Amino acid sequence: MDVFRARRARLLASMTARGGGVAVIPTAPERERNRGTFFPYRADSHFLYLCGFREPEAVLVLVADDSPRQFLFCRARNDAQEIWTGHRYGPEAAAEHLGFDSAWAIDELDRKLPELLINRPALWTSLAVEPELEWDRRILSAIRAVRARVRSGDTAPQTVHEISAVLDEMRLIKDEFEVTLMRRAGEISVAAHCRAMRATGPDRFEYEIEAELLHAFRAAGSQYPAYPPIVASGPNACVLHYTDNDRRMLDGELLLIDAGCEFDGYASDITSTFPINGRFSGPQRDLYRLALAANYAARAEVRPGNNWNAPHEAAVAVLTQGFIDLGLLEGNAQDLIETETYRRFYMHRTGHWLGLDVHDAGQYKTDSQWRSFEPGMTLTIEPGCYVRPADDVPEAFWNIGIRIEDNALVTPDGCEILTEGVPREIEDIEDLMRERDA
Repeated sequence: MDVFRARRARLLASMTARGGGVAVIPTAPERERNRGTFFPYRADSHFLYLCGFREPEAVLVLVADDSPRQFLFCRARNDAQEIWTGHRYGPEAAAEHLGFDSAWAIDELDRKLPELLINRPALWTSLAVEPELEWDRRILSAIRAVRARVRSGDTAPQTVHEISAVLDEMRLIKDEFEVTLMRRAGEISVAAHCRAMRATGPDRFEYEIEAELLHAFRAAGSQYPAYPPIVASGPNACVLHYTDNDRRMLDGELLLIDAGCEFDGYASDITSTFPINGRFSGPQRDLYRLALAANYAARAEVRPGNNWNAPHEAAVAVLTQGFIDLGLLEGNAQDLIETETYRRFYMHRTGHWLGLDVHDAGQYKTDSQWRSFEPGMTLTIEPGCYVRPADDVPEAFWNIGIRIEDNALVTPDGCEILTEGVPREIEDIEDLMRERDA
């Protein structure tokens, strides 16, 4: 719990430096799937970052003044309910084990929150989020309750700060605890992708390979997939967010898998592309080598001092020239980049921040400029190319979709690839897939 206490202390110090006030941060609500059944519960990422507390119906309150305090509202113990849904900490145990000054039952929130806001200069929270919580209404109700005490000499917060702006910056730089968890998430997902390669073959269904991934995730201790897995064969690989995963895989096609696990809240995000029959054809080799060259070029640009857009620019330069060399595009490479003509075959960007969320917290620009990489940042590197059938496209390339995605940690000297164990070179992929027949 020391890690979480230290994070809360950092947030309190940041609030104090900006004039102090009270931070109120709810966790995510439970989400009903249908008629009284619920999706597996996942705590809000900001809340999880600060508390490590995974129960629903909880709110964190931090008071930043000359005597900083940390409070928690959570569910009370309830023997009857715990028979159905499992153990609850309860306020007393939560305060003791999680390091809070005090904790109260969540049913007390609406009564006690106005007391905590009295004579505070600012309120730090997030509005216009989680409509199921009716959070805006509850916050405004608490402020109105304080304003009603004006004749007693009490004042309500005069300023409301968006707390995500501070927390996003905190979360952007990962501490050693987070890096350890992300390495483990990467290791589990690497092993799952290798298992999927060994299991793939003609006439199997995409969902069978999805099952191999999910088995590997859970068997290694991951709690969930970090996002719905993409298992896209043949033409489906040209659909960026394909998740039906129900097609029969055919001999001679490629399979694109975009899948990663979540381990103790932290996501991995890997994409591999490989031949269903274990051998790349000539056109598949050409496009795969091009995507891999773009991946390596992007990796080389991930280092402190370089800006966020540098890996994308490097990948685009490699891909655009490759599209020309393969006869997919005509013209001057720089002109095709400036006019974004290359986007016909590469229409997304080369990465995103990664952490507690797959598309993690943190701005990509500051003061209208791409921000510079700093040690501790974590991101994906995922160039690709997607060729749909068209009259002006050589038929040998039709329905080939390739993406090669890795996870990177910015280090003082460059970057560490957290997903290094996935076979990337053509020969290594084919060697691994031959193990099916061994």
